[in-house]
Amino acid sequence: MRSFLEATARERIAALCDCGSWREIAPPSARLTSPHLPQLGAPLAFDDGCVIGRARLEGQKILIAAQEGGFMGGAIGEVHGAKLTGLLRLAARDKPQAVLLLLESGGVRLHEANAGLLAVAEVLRALLDARAAGVPVLVLLGGANGCYGGAGIIARCANWIVMSEQARLAMSGPEVIESVRGVEEFDARDRALVWRVAGGKHRYLLGEAEALVEDDMHAFRAAACAGLASSASAALDLSRLQREQAQLQQRLQDFAACSDPEQIWRALGLQQDNLREQVALADAAQICAWRAALPAREGV
Repeated sequence: MRSFLEATARERIAALCDCGSWREIAPPSARLTSPHLPQLGAPLAFDDGCVIGRARLEGQKILIAAQEGGFMGGAIGEVHGAKLTGLLRLAARDKPQAVLLLLESGGVRLHEANAGLLAVAEVLRALLDARAAGVPVLVLLGGANGCYGGAGIIARCANWIVMSEQARLAMSGPEVIESVRGVEEFDARDRALVWRVAGGKHRYLLGEAEALVEDDMHAFRAAACAGLASSASAALDLSRLQREQAQLQQRLQDFAACSDPEQIWRALGLQQDNLREQVALADAAQICAWRAALPAREGV
Protein backbone atom coordinates (compact mmCIF):
# COMPACT_ATOMS: atom_id res chain seq x y z
CA MET A 1 0.00 0.00 0.00
CA ARG A 2 1.38 3.42 -0.97
CA SER A 3 0.12 6.44 0.97
CA PHE A 4 -1.54 9.30 -0.90
CA LEU A 5 -1.16 11.46 2.22
CA GLU A 6 2.62 11.16 2.36
CA ALA A 7 3.29 11.63 -1.37
CA THR A 8 4.29 14.86 -3.11
CA ALA A 9 2.19 16.42 -5.86
CA ARG A 10 4.27 14.85 -8.65
CA GLU A 11 4.35 11.47 -6.91
CA ARG A 12 0.54 11.49 -6.70
CA ILE A 13 0.20 12.29 -10.40
CA ALA A 14 2.71 9.61 -11.41
CA ALA A 15 0.95 6.96 -9.33
CA LEU A 16 -2.56 7.84 -10.52
CA CYS A 17 -1.97 8.17 -14.27
CA ASP A 18 -1.18 5.48 -16.83
CA CYS A 19 2.52 4.67 -16.81
CA GLY A 20 4.53 6.97 -19.07
CA SER A 21 1.56 9.12 -20.08
CA TRP A 22 2.26 12.18 -17.91
CA ARG A 23 3.42 15.35 -19.69
CA GLU A 24 3.88 18.44 -17.53
CA ILE A 25 2.80 21.90 -18.71
CA ALA A 26 4.82 24.90 -17.43
CA PRO A 27 7.34 22.75 -15.50
CA PRO A 28 9.88 24.18 -13.03
CA SER A 29 12.27 24.87 -15.90
CA ALA A 30 9.82 27.57 -17.06
CA ARG A 31 10.59 29.48 -13.82
CA LEU A 32 7.02 30.67 -13.28
CA THR A 33 7.37 32.20 -9.84
CA SER A 34 5.27 34.58 -7.79
CA PRO A 35 6.06 38.27 -8.38
CA HIS A 36 4.87 39.09 -4.86
CA LEU A 37 6.78 36.78 -2.52
CA PRO A 38 10.28 38.27 -3.05
CA GLN A 39 9.01 41.64 -1.85
CA LEU A 40 8.09 39.97 1.45
CA GLY A 41 11.30 37.98 1.75
CA ALA A 42 9.31 34.75 1.34
CA PRO A 43 10.73 31.66 -0.40
CA LEU A 44 9.89 30.85 -4.01
CA ALA A 45 9.11 27.61 -5.83
CA PHE A 46 9.77 27.32 -9.54
CA ASP A 47 6.33 25.76 -10.07
CA ASP A 48 4.64 28.01 -7.44
CA GLY A 49 3.30 24.94 -5.66
CA CYS A 50 1.04 23.86 -8.53
CA VAL A 51 1.76 21.04 -10.99
CA ILE A 52 -0.34 20.77 -14.17
CA GLY A 53 -0.27 18.70 -17.33
CA ARG A 54 -1.72 16.12 -19.69
CA ALA A 55 -1.99 12.40 -19.03
CA ARG A 56 -4.09 9.29 -19.60
CA LEU A 57 -6.24 7.36 -17.15
CA GLU A 58 -7.25 3.89 -18.27
CA GLY A 59 -6.24 4.97 -21.76
CA GLN A 60 -8.47 8.04 -21.78
CA LYS A 61 -7.10 11.56 -22.21
CA ILE A 62 -7.28 13.73 -19.13
CA LEU A 63 -5.87 16.98 -17.81
CA ILE A 64 -4.59 16.88 -14.24
CA ALA A 65 -3.39 19.32 -11.59
CA ALA A 66 -1.93 18.73 -8.15
CA GLN A 67 -1.27 21.25 -5.41
CA GLU A 68 1.98 20.84 -3.48
CA GLY A 69 1.12 21.00 0.19
CA GLY A 70 4.81 21.23 1.07
CA PHE A 71 5.02 24.76 -0.38
CA MET A 72 3.12 27.31 1.68
CA GLY A 73 0.49 24.71 2.53
CA GLY A 74 -0.71 24.64 -1.08
CA ALA A 75 -2.01 28.21 -0.75
CA ILE A 76 -3.30 29.81 -3.96
CA GLY A 77 -1.50 32.88 -5.26
CA GLU A 78 -1.52 34.69 -8.59
CA VAL A 79 0.71 32.30 -10.56
CA HIS A 80 -0.61 29.19 -8.80
CA GLY A 81 -4.16 30.19 -9.67
CA ALA A 82 -3.23 31.14 -13.23
CA LYS A 83 -1.90 27.63 -13.82
CA LEU A 84 -5.16 26.07 -12.60
CA THR A 85 -7.19 28.55 -14.64
CA GLY A 86 -5.16 27.87 -17.77
CA LEU A 87 -5.59 24.12 -17.38
CA LEU A 88 -9.36 24.43 -17.01
CA ARG A 89 -9.60 26.77 -20.01
CA LEU A 90 -7.59 24.23 -21.98
CA ALA A 91 -10.13 21.61 -20.94
CA ALA A 92 -13.02 23.72 -22.20
CA ARG A 93 -11.23 24.10 -25.54
CA ASP A 94 -9.83 20.60 -26.08
CA LYS A 95 -12.55 18.62 -24.25
CA PRO A 96 -10.58 15.78 -22.65
CA GLN A 97 -12.44 12.96 -20.94
CA ALA A 98 -12.09 14.74 -17.60
CA VAL A 99 -10.04 17.08 -15.45
CA LEU A 100 -8.57 15.71 -12.22
CA LEU A 101 -7.76 18.19 -9.45
CA LEU A 102 -5.65 16.85 -6.58
CA LEU A 103 -6.33 19.60 -4.06
CA GLU A 104 -4.42 20.24 -0.86
CA SER A 105 -4.66 23.84 0.26
CA GLY A 106 -5.58 26.10 3.12
CA GLY A 107 -7.08 28.52 0.59
CA VAL A 108 -5.88 31.91 -0.62
CA ARG A 109 -2.23 32.85 -0.13
CA LEU A 110 -2.64 35.79 2.23
CA HIS A 111 0.82 37.08 1.26
CA GLU A 112 -0.66 38.01 -2.12
CA ALA A 113 -3.88 39.56 -0.84
CA ASN A 114 -6.21 40.66 -3.64
CA ALA A 115 -4.14 38.88 -6.31
CA GLY A 116 -4.80 35.60 -4.52
CA LEU A 117 -8.50 36.30 -4.11
CA LEU A 118 -8.82 37.19 -7.78
CA ALA A 119 -6.95 34.00 -8.72
CA VAL A 120 -9.55 31.86 -6.93
CA ALA A 121 -12.39 33.71 -8.67
CA GLU A 122 -10.76 33.05 -12.05
CA VAL A 123 -10.31 29.36 -11.25
CA LEU A 124 -13.99 29.07 -10.33
CA ARG A 125 -15.10 30.75 -13.56
CA ALA A 126 -12.83 28.48 -15.62
CA LEU A 127 -14.08 25.37 -13.79
CA LEU A 128 -17.71 26.22 -14.47
CA ASP A 129 -16.87 27.01 -18.10
CA ALA A 130 -15.23 23.57 -18.43
CA ARG A 131 -18.33 21.90 -16.99
CA ALA A 132 -20.55 23.97 -19.27
CA ALA A 133 -18.47 22.62 -22.17
CA GLY A 134 -19.30 19.07 -21.04
CA VAL A 135 -16.00 18.23 -19.33
CA PRO A 136 -16.41 16.62 -15.89
CA VAL A 137 -14.13 17.80 -13.09
CA LEU A 138 -13.06 15.24 -10.48
CA VAL A 139 -11.47 16.26 -7.18
CA LEU A 140 -9.28 13.97 -5.08
CA LEU A 141 -8.68 14.92 -1.44
CA GLY A 142 -6.27 13.22 0.93
CA GLY A 143 -3.47 15.66 1.75
CA ALA A 144 -2.15 16.64 5.16
CA ASN A 145 -3.20 20.30 4.82
CA GLY A 146 -6.86 19.61 4.07
CA CYS A 147 -8.95 21.57 1.58
CA TYR A 148 -10.21 24.87 2.96
CA GLY A 149 -11.20 28.37 1.91
CA GLY A 150 -11.12 29.05 -1.81
CA ALA A 151 -9.88 25.53 -2.47
CA GLY A 152 -12.91 24.16 -0.62
CA ILE A 153 -15.22 26.19 -2.86
CA ILE A 154 -13.40 24.90 -5.94
CA ALA A 155 -13.88 21.33 -4.72
CA ARG A 156 -17.61 21.77 -4.11
CA CYS A 157 -18.08 23.10 -7.66
CA ALA A 158 -16.75 19.85 -9.14
CA ASN A 159 -18.74 16.86 -10.38
CA TRP A 160 -17.16 14.16 -8.28
CA ILE A 161 -15.25 14.22 -4.98
CA VAL A 162 -13.09 11.40 -3.66
CA MET A 163 -11.89 11.62 -0.04
CA SER A 164 -9.88 9.50 2.35
CA GLU A 165 -10.46 9.37 6.09
CA GLN A 166 -7.48 11.69 6.51
CA ALA A 167 -8.91 14.33 4.14
CA ARG A 168 -10.70 17.43 5.40
CA LEU A 169 -13.07 19.66 3.46
CA ALA A 170 -14.65 22.88 4.69
CA MET A 171 -15.08 26.54 3.90
CA SER A 172 -13.20 27.83 6.96
CA GLY A 173 -10.30 26.09 8.66
CA PRO A 174 -10.41 25.25 12.39
CA GLU A 175 -7.99 28.03 13.36
CA VAL A 176 -10.02 30.57 11.38
CA ILE A 177 -13.25 29.58 13.13
CA GLU A 178 -11.58 29.70 16.54
CA SER A 179 -10.02 33.11 15.91
CA VAL A 180 -13.32 34.61 14.76
CA ARG A 181 -15.79 32.89 17.10
CA GLY A 182 -13.61 31.88 20.03
CA VAL A 183 -12.46 28.57 21.44
CA GLU A 184 -15.89 28.04 23.00
CA GLU A 185 -17.32 27.82 19.48
CA PHE A 186 -14.58 25.62 18.05
CA ASP A 187 -11.41 24.31 19.67
CA ALA A 188 -8.90 23.94 16.83
CA ARG A 189 -6.62 21.87 19.09
CA ASP A 190 -9.29 19.18 19.43
CA ARG A 191 -8.17 17.01 16.52
CA ALA A 192 -11.01 14.51 17.01
CA LEU A 193 -13.50 17.37 16.70
CA VAL A 194 -11.76 18.71 13.58
CA TRP A 195 -12.01 15.36 11.80
CA ARG A 196 -15.55 14.78 13.05
CA VAL A 197 -16.64 18.10 11.50
CA ALA A 198 -14.55 18.29 8.32
CA GLY A 199 -13.10 14.81 7.84
CA GLY A 200 -13.72 12.43 4.97
CA LYS A 201 -16.00 10.08 6.90
CA HIS A 202 -18.42 12.82 7.89
CA ARG A 203 -18.42 14.45 4.46
CA TYR A 204 -19.12 11.09 2.85
CA LEU A 205 -21.94 10.20 5.24
CA LEU A 206 -23.44 13.62 4.62
CA GLY A 207 -23.36 13.02 0.86
CA GLU A 208 -20.77 15.68 0.03
CA ALA A 209 -18.30 13.16 -1.41
CA GLU A 210 -19.09 10.49 -3.98
CA ALA A 211 -16.39 8.09 -2.79
CA LEU A 212 -14.55 7.35 0.46
CA VAL A 213 -11.32 5.37 0.15
CA GLU A 214 -8.38 4.24 2.22
CA ASP A 215 -5.17 6.26 2.15
CA ASP A 216 -3.83 4.23 -0.76
CA MET A 217 -2.82 5.29 -4.27
CA HIS A 218 -4.50 2.28 -5.88
CA ALA A 219 -7.76 3.07 -4.06
CA PHE A 220 -7.66 6.69 -5.23
CA ARG A 221 -6.96 5.59 -8.81
CA ALA A 222 -9.86 3.11 -8.75
CA ALA A 223 -12.21 5.81 -7.42
CA ALA A 224 -11.02 8.26 -10.09
CA CYS A 225 -11.70 5.64 -12.77
CA ALA A 226 -15.19 5.14 -11.32
CA GLY A 227 -15.77 8.87 -11.48
CA LEU A 228 -14.56 8.89 -15.06
CA ALA A 229 -17.06 6.19 -15.94
CA SER A 230 -19.92 7.77 -14.00
CA SER A 231 -23.03 8.53 -16.00
CA ALA A 232 -23.58 11.76 -14.03
CA SER A 233 -23.94 14.72 -16.36
CA ALA A 234 -20.94 17.03 -16.49
CA ALA A 235 -23.00 20.04 -17.42
CA LEU A 236 -24.00 22.49 -14.72
CA ASP A 237 -27.42 23.68 -15.87
CA LEU A 238 -30.25 25.45 -14.08
CA SER A 239 -32.10 22.26 -13.13
CA ARG A 240 -29.00 20.83 -11.47
CA LEU A 241 -28.45 24.03 -9.50
CA GLN A 242 -32.07 23.96 -8.38
CA ARG A 243 -31.73 20.34 -7.18
CA GLU A 244 -28.59 21.17 -5.23
CA GLN A 245 -30.26 24.20 -3.66
CA ALA A 246 -33.19 22.02 -2.62
CA GLN A 247 -30.77 19.55 -1.04
CA LEU A 248 -29.12 22.31 0.97
CA GLN A 249 -32.47 23.63 2.15
CA GLN A 250 -33.52 20.13 3.20
CA ARG A 251 -30.23 19.61 5.05
CA LEU A 252 -30.67 22.87 6.94
CA GLN A 253 -34.19 21.85 7.91
CA ASP A 254 -33.11 18.37 9.05
CA PHE A 255 -29.93 19.24 10.92
CA ALA A 256 -30.27 22.86 12.09
CA ALA A 257 -30.63 21.78 15.73
CA CYS A 258 -27.59 19.47 15.66
CA SER A 259 -24.51 20.77 17.48
CA ASP A 260 -22.18 17.85 16.72
CA PRO A 261 -21.76 15.53 13.72
CA GLU A 262 -22.72 12.57 15.92
CA GLN A 263 -26.21 14.03 16.18
CA ILE A 264 -26.33 14.36 12.40
CA TRP A 265 -25.27 10.72 11.97
CA ARG A 266 -28.10 9.61 14.24
CA ALA A 267 -30.55 11.83 12.38
CA LEU A 268 -29.39 10.18 9.16
CA GLY A 269 -30.25 6.78 10.59
CA LEU A 270 -27.08 5.43 12.21
CA GLN A 271 -28.08 4.09 15.61
CA GLN A 272 -25.07 2.04 16.73
CA ASP A 273 -24.06 2.18 20.38
CA ASN A 274 -21.01 4.36 21.07
CA LEU A 275 -21.52 5.83 17.60
CA ARG A 276 -18.74 8.41 17.80
CA GLU A 277 -16.20 5.72 18.64
CA GLN A 278 -17.66 3.31 16.07
CA VAL A 279 -17.28 5.87 13.27
CA ALA A 280 -13.77 6.78 14.37
CA LEU A 281 -12.65 3.13 14.30
CA ALA A 282 -14.48 2.06 11.13
CA ASP A 283 -12.53 1.69 7.90
CA ALA A 284 -13.65 3.13 4.57
CA ALA A 285 -15.44 -0.04 3.50
CA GLN A 286 -17.51 -0.10 6.71
CA ILE A 287 -18.46 3.57 6.38
CA CYS A 288 -19.50 2.96 2.76
CA ALA A 289 -21.65 0.00 3.85
CA TRP A 290 -23.33 2.11 6.52
CA ARG A 291 -24.12 4.88 4.06
CA ALA A 292 -25.52 2.39 1.55
CA ALA A 293 -27.89 1.07 4.22
CA LEU A 294 -29.19 4.48 5.29
CA PRO A 295 -32.85 5.16 4.56
CA ALA A 296 -33.52 7.40 1.58
CA ARG A 297 -34.15 11.04 2.49
CA GLU A 298 -36.34 13.38 0.52
CA GLY A 299 -34.29 16.01 -1.29
CA VAL A 300 -30.95 14.49 -0.23
